[in-house]
Amino acid sequence: MTREDFAAATGVSRETLDRLTAYADLLAKWQAKINLVGPATLPDLWRRHMLDSAQLATLIEPAKPRRWVDLGSGAGFPGLVLGILGVGEVHLVESDQRKCAFLREAARITGAEVKIHALRIETLAPLEADVITARALAPLEKLLDWAAPHRTAHTIHLIPKGKEAEAELTQAARRYTLDVKRHESRTDNSATIFQIRVTDHD
Repeated sequence: MTREDFAAATGVSRETLDRLTAYADLLAKWQAKINLVGPATLPDLWRRHMLDSAQLATLIEPAKPRRWVDLGSGAGFPGLVLGILGVGEVHLVESDQRKCAFLREAARITGAEVKIHALRIETLAPLEADVITARALAPLEKLLDWAAPHRTAHTIHLIPKGKEAEAELTQAARRYTLDVKRHESRTDNSATIFQIRVTDHD
């Protein structure tokens, strides 16, 4: 997928596309110094990372400004992409200081309005998130544990998962009462995006 293909698939403006391109160029430069993404995914960056992240924005009604919290942001997927797309107030949580340096530089050159928290998820002060995201970070049950301090009765979790999605959901449902919607990923036929509200837990 090229950047033009991405633009056609998402309908983003030229300005937004240019900001995402600056982000992609910076990532390629920094990748030579630190491992930000799997090297094999770089040739297909616009599909594997940009579109994979951007599709989350389409699952939430843009009725009001929202606070998004992205746990384990890494190289900024999906959080920084969502920030560039202007979904609302976006918090990026990442404990790796080198990755945080990259995120700060990427936010600076793209003008993304994001707040970067350079600390472990367990030490993050409660954020009362409207939406919580996490990508390729941990099993679903663990993600829900980490998200708990930032969750309200109305918080939505948008969690992309791969082939083990249903097994992880079954495990999480042993402890949590979950309201779950499933969305097919636009970038991977074997992947599922869980849209979850936690209604209770043990």
